[in-house]
Amino acid sequence: MKLRKATRQQAKIRLGLSAVSGGGKTYSALLIAYGLCGDWSKIAMIDTENGSGDLYAHLGAYQVLTLSSPYTPERYIEAIRACEESGASVIIVDSITHEWDGKGGCLEIMDKLGGKYQDWAKVTPRHQAFIDVILQSTCHVITTVRRKQDYEMTKADGKMKVEKAGLKEVTREGFEYELTANLELDVRHNATASKDRTGLFADKPAFTPSIETGKLILEWCESGEDISVSVKEAIAQLDKCDTREELVVLCEGLPEYVLRDKDFKEAGAKRKSELANPQKQSA
Repeated sequence: MKLRKATRQQAKIRLGLSAVSGGGKTYSALLIAYGLCGDWSKIAMIDTENGSGDLYAHLGAYQVLTLSSPYTPERYIEAIRACEESGASVIIVDSITHEWDGKGGCLEIMDKLGGKYQDWAKVTPRHQAFIDVILQSTCHVITTVRRKQDYEMTKADGKMKVEKAGLKEVTREGFEYELTANLELDVRHNATASKDRTGLFADKPAFTPSIETGKLILEWCESGEDISVSVKEAIAQLDKCDTREELVVLCEGLPEYVLRDKDFKEAGAKRKSELANPQKQSA
Protein backbone atom coordinates (compact mmCIF):
# COMPACT_ATOMS: atom_id res chain seq x y z
CA MET A 1 0.00 0.00 0.00
CA LYS A 2 1.23 3.48 -0.89
CA LEU A 3 -0.18 6.91 -0.09
CA ARG A 4 -0.22 9.56 -2.78
CA LYS A 5 -1.12 13.22 -3.03
CA ALA A 6 -4.77 13.81 -3.89
CA THR A 7 -5.15 15.14 -7.43
CA ARG A 8 -8.36 16.04 -9.24
CA GLN A 9 -8.16 14.54 -12.69
CA GLN A 10 -9.78 15.74 -15.88
CA ALA A 11 -13.17 14.09 -16.15
CA LYS A 12 -16.17 13.40 -18.31
CA ILE A 13 -19.41 14.68 -16.81
CA ARG A 14 -22.11 12.27 -15.69
CA LEU A 15 -25.11 14.58 -15.51
CA GLY A 16 -28.67 13.66 -14.61
CA LEU A 17 -31.77 15.67 -15.50
CA SER A 18 -35.11 14.77 -13.95
CA ALA A 19 -38.56 16.28 -14.41
CA VAL A 20 -42.23 15.51 -14.79
CA SER A 21 -43.63 15.25 -18.31
CA GLY A 22 -43.18 18.59 -20.08
CA GLY A 23 -40.43 19.73 -17.75
CA GLY A 24 -37.95 20.26 -20.58
CA LYS A 25 -35.58 17.34 -20.02
CA THR A 26 -34.81 16.65 -23.68
CA TYR A 27 -34.43 20.28 -24.76
CA SER A 28 -32.26 21.13 -21.75
CA ALA A 29 -30.08 18.06 -22.36
CA LEU A 30 -29.46 19.11 -25.96
CA LEU A 31 -28.48 22.67 -25.04
CA ILE A 32 -26.09 21.48 -22.34
CA ALA A 33 -24.65 18.85 -24.70
CA TYR A 34 -23.90 21.50 -27.32
CA GLY A 35 -22.20 23.64 -24.71
CA LEU A 36 -20.02 20.66 -23.80
CA CYS A 37 -18.77 19.93 -27.32
CA GLY A 38 -19.69 22.89 -29.60
CA ASP A 39 -20.62 20.56 -32.47
CA TRP A 40 -24.14 19.23 -33.04
CA SER A 41 -22.81 16.29 -35.09
CA LYS A 42 -20.85 15.11 -32.01
CA ILE A 43 -24.03 14.70 -29.97
CA ALA A 44 -25.75 11.28 -29.97
CA MET A 45 -29.17 10.83 -28.37
CA ILE A 46 -30.65 7.47 -27.39
CA ASP A 47 -34.38 8.10 -27.74
CA THR A 48 -36.84 5.91 -25.84
CA GLU A 49 -39.55 8.58 -25.71
CA ASN A 50 -41.55 7.80 -28.87
CA GLY A 51 -39.65 10.05 -31.24
CA SER A 52 -39.14 13.04 -28.95
CA GLY A 53 -35.48 12.98 -29.92
CA ASP A 54 -36.36 14.36 -33.37
CA LEU A 55 -38.54 17.21 -32.13
CA TYR A 56 -35.63 19.60 -31.83
CA ALA A 57 -33.90 18.83 -35.14
CA HIS A 58 -34.03 22.55 -35.94
CA LEU A 59 -31.31 23.11 -33.36
CA GLY A 60 -28.69 21.21 -35.35
CA ALA A 61 -27.70 17.93 -37.00
CA TYR A 62 -27.30 15.80 -33.88
CA GLN A 63 -27.52 12.02 -34.15
CA VAL A 64 -30.49 9.99 -32.89
CA LEU A 65 -30.66 6.28 -32.06
CA THR A 66 -34.24 5.14 -31.52
CA LEU A 67 -34.50 2.45 -28.86
CA SER A 68 -37.75 0.50 -28.64
CA SER A 69 -38.87 -2.30 -26.32
CA PRO A 70 -37.74 -4.56 -24.83
CA TYR A 71 -35.85 -2.06 -22.70
CA THR A 72 -33.43 -4.53 -21.15
CA PRO A 73 -30.19 -3.28 -19.57
CA GLU A 74 -28.29 -5.10 -22.32
CA ARG A 75 -30.06 -3.21 -25.11
CA TYR A 76 -29.25 0.10 -23.41
CA ILE A 77 -25.62 -1.00 -23.13
CA GLU A 78 -25.57 -1.90 -26.83
CA ALA A 79 -27.01 1.52 -27.70
CA ILE A 80 -24.41 3.36 -25.61
CA ARG A 81 -21.61 1.36 -27.26
CA ALA A 82 -23.02 2.26 -30.70
CA CYS A 83 -22.98 5.96 -29.79
CA GLU A 84 -19.37 5.72 -28.62
CA GLU A 85 -18.34 3.97 -31.82
CA SER A 86 -20.06 6.67 -33.89
CA GLY A 87 -17.48 9.18 -32.68
CA ALA A 88 -19.86 11.10 -30.43
CA SER A 89 -18.44 13.39 -27.74
CA VAL A 90 -21.67 13.62 -25.74
CA ILE A 91 -24.28 10.88 -25.26
CA ILE A 92 -27.79 11.73 -24.10
CA VAL A 93 -29.79 8.78 -22.73
CA ASP A 94 -33.39 10.01 -22.97
CA SER A 95 -34.58 8.41 -20.79
CA ILE A 96 -33.23 5.81 -18.36
CA THR A 97 -36.71 5.28 -16.87
CA HIS A 98 -37.58 2.52 -19.32
CA GLU A 99 -34.54 0.44 -18.30
CA TRP A 100 -36.12 0.22 -14.86
CA ASP A 101 -39.87 0.52 -15.34
CA GLY A 102 -40.49 -0.07 -19.05
CA LYS A 103 -41.49 -3.09 -21.12
CA GLY A 104 -38.65 -5.56 -20.72
CA GLY A 105 -37.02 -3.42 -18.03
CA CYS A 106 -35.71 -4.58 -14.66
CA LEU A 107 -39.06 -4.58 -12.84
CA GLU A 108 -40.69 -6.66 -15.57
CA ILE A 109 -37.71 -9.03 -15.58
CA MET A 110 -38.24 -9.46 -11.84
CA ASP A 111 -41.93 -10.25 -12.34
CA LYS A 112 -41.12 -12.90 -14.94
CA LEU A 113 -38.59 -14.51 -12.60
CA GLY A 114 -41.28 -14.81 -9.93
CA GLY A 115 -40.86 -11.56 -8.02
CA LYS A 116 -39.09 -13.13 -5.05
CA TYR A 117 -36.47 -11.20 -3.12
CA GLN A 118 -33.73 -13.65 -4.07
CA ASP A 119 -34.43 -12.95 -7.75
CA TRP A 120 -32.69 -9.59 -7.32
CA ALA A 121 -29.43 -11.58 -7.31
CA LYS A 122 -30.05 -12.13 -11.04
CA VAL A 123 -31.43 -8.69 -11.91
CA THR A 124 -29.14 -6.39 -9.91
CA PRO A 125 -25.91 -7.38 -11.77
CA ARG A 126 -27.63 -6.63 -15.09
CA HIS A 127 -28.75 -3.21 -13.85
CA GLN A 128 -25.28 -2.53 -12.40
CA ALA A 129 -23.68 -3.36 -15.75
CA PHE A 130 -25.87 -0.65 -17.31
CA ILE A 131 -24.73 1.88 -14.68
CA ASP A 132 -21.07 0.86 -15.14
CA VAL A 133 -21.23 1.51 -18.88
CA ILE A 134 -22.45 5.04 -18.18
CA LEU A 135 -19.77 5.67 -15.56
CA GLN A 136 -16.95 4.22 -17.69
CA SER A 137 -17.90 5.80 -21.00
CA THR A 138 -15.25 7.77 -22.86
CA CYS A 139 -17.93 10.38 -23.65
CA HIS A 140 -19.74 12.94 -21.56
CA VAL A 141 -23.07 11.33 -20.61
CA ILE A 142 -26.34 13.11 -19.83
CA THR A 143 -29.21 10.96 -18.56
CA THR A 144 -32.82 12.02 -18.24
CA VAL A 145 -35.37 10.40 -15.98
CA ARG A 146 -39.08 10.88 -15.41
CA ARG A 147 -40.44 12.09 -12.10
CA LYS A 148 -43.89 11.17 -10.83
CA GLN A 149 -46.02 11.90 -7.82
CA ASP A 150 -45.19 9.60 -4.92
CA TYR A 151 -47.67 8.61 -2.21
CA GLU A 152 -47.48 7.19 1.29
CA MET A 153 -49.95 5.54 3.64
CA THR A 154 -50.63 7.37 6.93
CA LYS A 155 -52.87 6.59 9.88
CA ALA A 156 -55.05 9.22 11.51
CA ASP A 157 -57.95 8.75 13.93
CA GLY A 158 -57.64 5.03 13.50
CA LYS A 159 -58.10 5.25 9.73
CA MET A 160 -55.59 4.71 6.93
CA LYS A 161 -55.35 7.33 4.23
CA VAL A 162 -53.15 8.06 1.20
CA GLU A 163 -51.18 11.30 1.15
CA LYS A 164 -48.90 12.88 -1.43
CA ALA A 165 -45.22 12.56 -0.57
CA GLY A 166 -43.55 14.69 -3.23
CA LEU A 167 -42.05 13.69 -6.56
CA LYS A 168 -39.97 10.57 -7.09
CA GLU A 169 -37.57 9.63 -9.89
CA VAL A 170 -38.72 6.59 -11.86
CA THR A 171 -35.55 4.52 -11.70
CA ARG A 172 -33.83 2.45 -9.05
CA GLU A 173 -33.41 4.37 -5.84
CA GLY A 174 -29.93 5.79 -5.43
CA PHE A 175 -29.11 6.25 -9.10
CA GLU A 176 -28.39 9.96 -8.67
CA TYR A 177 -25.58 9.15 -6.22
CA GLU A 178 -23.66 7.56 -9.10
CA LEU A 179 -23.69 10.85 -11.03
CA THR A 180 -21.39 13.85 -10.90
CA ALA A 181 -24.42 16.14 -10.67
CA ASN A 182 -28.19 15.77 -10.78
CA LEU A 183 -30.52 18.64 -11.71
CA GLU A 184 -34.25 18.66 -11.02
CA LEU A 185 -36.37 20.66 -13.48
CA ASP A 186 -39.74 22.18 -12.59
CA VAL A 187 -42.65 22.83 -14.96
CA ARG A 188 -41.14 26.22 -15.84
CA HIS A 189 -37.91 24.47 -16.92
CA ASN A 190 -35.93 25.92 -14.00
CA ALA A 191 -33.28 23.67 -12.48
CA THR A 192 -31.98 23.13 -8.97
CA ALA A 193 -29.29 20.67 -7.91
CA SER A 194 -30.24 17.68 -5.77
CA LYS A 195 -26.66 16.39 -5.96
CA ASP A 196 -23.54 18.23 -7.14
CA ARG A 197 -19.87 17.23 -6.91
CA THR A 198 -18.75 20.08 -9.16
CA GLY A 199 -19.76 22.87 -6.78
CA LEU A 200 -21.23 24.76 -9.73
CA PHE A 201 -24.90 24.43 -8.79
CA ALA A 202 -25.18 23.42 -5.14
CA ASP A 203 -26.96 25.97 -2.92
CA LYS A 204 -27.45 28.26 -5.94
CA PRO A 205 -30.75 29.84 -7.08
CA ALA A 206 -32.85 28.04 -9.67
CA PHE A 207 -31.70 28.64 -13.25
CA THR A 208 -32.73 27.71 -16.78
CA PRO A 209 -30.25 25.23 -18.36
CA SER A 210 -28.61 26.60 -21.50
CA ILE A 211 -25.63 26.25 -23.79
CA GLU A 212 -23.70 28.37 -21.27
CA THR A 213 -24.45 25.71 -18.62
CA GLY A 214 -22.67 23.15 -20.80
CA LYS A 215 -19.69 25.46 -21.29
CA LEU A 216 -19.47 25.99 -17.54
CA ILE A 217 -19.48 22.23 -16.93
CA LEU A 218 -16.84 21.70 -19.64
CA GLU A 219 -14.56 24.23 -17.98
CA TRP A 220 -14.88 22.30 -14.71
CA CYS A 221 -14.21 18.96 -16.47
CA GLU A 222 -11.03 20.27 -18.10
CA SER A 223 -9.68 22.07 -15.04
CA GLY A 224 -8.23 18.85 -13.60
CA GLU A 225 -4.91 17.19 -14.36
CA ASP A 226 -4.69 15.37 -17.70
CA ILE A 227 -3.74 11.72 -17.07
CA SER A 228 -4.92 10.32 -20.39
CA VAL A 229 -2.90 7.54 -21.97
CA SER A 230 -2.86 6.44 -25.59
CA VAL A 231 -3.43 2.84 -26.66
CA LYS A 232 0.09 2.81 -28.15
CA GLU A 233 1.59 3.86 -24.80
CA ALA A 234 -0.44 1.23 -22.95
CA ILE A 235 0.70 -1.53 -25.30
CA ALA A 236 4.32 -0.48 -24.75
CA GLN A 237 3.80 -0.78 -20.99
CA LEU A 238 2.68 -4.41 -21.42
CA ASP A 239 6.20 -5.47 -22.38
CA LYS A 240 7.53 -4.01 -19.11
CA CYS A 241 5.39 -6.40 -17.06
CA ASP A 242 7.57 -9.27 -15.82
CA THR A 243 4.82 -11.15 -13.97
CA ARG A 244 1.11 -11.76 -14.40
CA GLU A 245 0.54 -9.85 -11.15
CA GLU A 246 2.20 -6.77 -12.68
CA LEU A 247 0.00 -7.22 -15.74
CA VAL A 248 -3.13 -7.20 -13.59
CA VAL A 249 -2.01 -4.06 -11.73
CA LEU A 250 -1.30 -2.29 -15.03
CA CYS A 251 -4.71 -3.11 -16.49
CA GLU A 252 -6.53 -2.04 -13.32
CA GLY A 253 -5.03 1.43 -13.70
CA LEU A 254 -5.89 1.92 -17.36
CA PRO A 255 -9.01 3.77 -18.56
CA GLU A 256 -11.91 1.87 -20.07
CA TYR A 257 -11.29 3.09 -23.63
CA VAL A 258 -7.85 1.45 -23.61
CA LEU A 259 -9.10 -1.83 -22.15
CA ARG A 260 -11.80 -2.10 -24.85
CA ASP A 261 -9.41 -1.41 -27.74
CA LYS A 262 -8.96 -4.38 -30.08
CA ASP A 263 -5.19 -3.93 -30.51
CA PHE A 264 -4.65 -3.60 -26.75
CA LYS A 265 -6.72 -6.69 -25.99
CA GLU A 266 -4.75 -8.74 -28.53
CA ALA A 267 -1.41 -7.46 -27.18
CA GLY A 268 -2.56 -8.10 -23.60
CA ALA A 269 -3.59 -11.68 -24.39
CA LYS A 270 -0.26 -12.28 -26.10
CA ARG A 271 1.74 -10.91 -23.15
CA LYS A 272 -0.35 -12.95 -20.70
CA SER A 273 0.41 -16.10 -22.70
CA GLU A 274 4.13 -15.26 -22.79
CA LEU A 275 4.25 -14.84 -19.02
CA ALA A 276 2.37 -18.11 -18.52
CA ASN A 277 4.79 -19.98 -20.81
CA PRO A 278 8.26 -18.42 -20.34
CA GLN A 279 10.04 -21.46 -21.79
CA LYS A 280 8.08 -21.20 -25.04
CA GLN A 281 8.94 -17.50 -25.23
CA SER A 282 12.70 -18.10 -24.84
CA ALA A 283 12.63 -20.88 -27.40
